[in-house]
Amino acid sequence: MAGTAKAVESGADLRNQVAALGVELGLEATIEVEVGRRIWGAKRRIDVVLRDPETRKSLGIECKYQGTQGTAEEKIAGTIEDIRVWPIRGLVVFSGEGFSPNMKAYLLSTGYAVEFEDARKWLELYFGL
Repeated sequence: MAGTAKAVESGADLRNQVAALGVELGLEATIEVEVGRRIWGAKRRIDVVLRDPETRKSLGIECKYQGTQGTAEEKIAGTIEDIRVWPIRGLVVFSGEGFSPNMKAYLLSTGYAVEFEDARKWLELYFGL
């Protein structure tokens, strides 16, 4: 139900809440899915992969939390680029007061990001729920 989620307090908390939201919507949720390597050799992991068990439609989700102003914003452009090479459709779900208005605007303008508070509706539309 809208408005029932507890406040997000960390990146791991956001990841777990996104996975729980997917399960609540009837989707399968897998955390920390390895999918190949990044250009510098590091293993690529997707924070959450949601899958509709009936249609087998999948969505990879990167969870970005920033409680205060800091360096997380510096990694966002790379995250958006990384999503573009995933073998499945991807999305950034972000939360936290530390994202500047400009970064929020950038994220939303890419078509690859949604604020956590809007994730339920986005997932319902994407999976046809």
